Amino acid sequence: MKIHVDEIKEQVRKGFLRINCRLGPDVEQALEKAQTTEVSPIGIGVMGDILENMKLAAGSQSPICQDTGMAVVFLRIGQDVRLTGGGLNEAIHQGVREAYQEGYFRNSIVEDPLRRKNTGDNTPAVIHTELTEGNDVEMILTAKGFGSENMSGLRMLKPSAGRQGVIDFVVDVVRQAGPNACPPFFVGVGIGGTMEMSAILAKKALVRNAGEPNADPYYHQMEEELLERLNGLGIGPMGLGGANTVLSVQVETYPTHIAGLPVAVNMCCHVNRHEKIVIKGEEDRG
Repeated sequence: MKIHVDEIKEQVRKGFLRINCRLGPDVEQALEKAQTTEVSPIGIGVMGDILENMKLAAGSQSPICQDTGMAVVFLRIGQDVRLTGGGLNEAIHQGVREAYQEGYFRNSIVEDPLRRKNTGDNTPAVIHTELTEGNDVEMILTAKGFGSENMSGLRMLKPSAGRQGVIDFVVDVVRQAGPNACPPFFVGVGIGGTMEMSAILAKKALVRNAGEPNADPYYHQMEEELLERLNGLGIGPMGLGGANTVLSVQVETYPTHIAGLPVAVNMCCHVNRHEKIVIKGEEDRG
């Protein structure tokens, strides 16, 4: 089976144009639910403004947020696929470049972290690639804003810290984020692996459908406990107080070393932009 990289480029272009102007149904539903469960009058008003902004952006094809994010792409490539027509990474970068130019989205990427010259086209994207079984290519696109990204955290806990240590760390990260990351939040938690793996897991947790529980009942129970504790902080919509500080907590895990317990928390504001695209391979006759 083969896939031409131009098809990948085009799907990336279309995908980033969509997610910067329209939230996915899972995120919309989480926001609508929060409006019905909010108890603070100010919080109810804020949720109404958030939902109104969401509808206006979708109707006018305008960005939902002025921070149109750093493009992140999770790739799962079937090992039976043959990619044709050029380089895969460059095809993704070109798709991002065209989307941000066509959508008049803010270019937010600097080519060097200290010298700070803007690349002018929002590239490069951050690309995570995984080889898997099958004959298609799966992409999950996310445009990660940095108001919340900056409030994320990572800690190498001792194994003796255990489950409670993980929960306490997550709560501490969200408490410190407070109003600075535009709550209500989506919270991705990565536990295990190595330092860098836990951070990638935390971001992968964010691009799961909002509210989709961990398949392991042990970790689903942890997600529910964290959601209750975090909403008990009372930070509320936009930090003005209320019952909805967090819309969803999602945990991803990976085996780790006997001597460590890596934990990462990736914060996301209510503008949790993500979309999954699957491209099927075509029969390869060449």
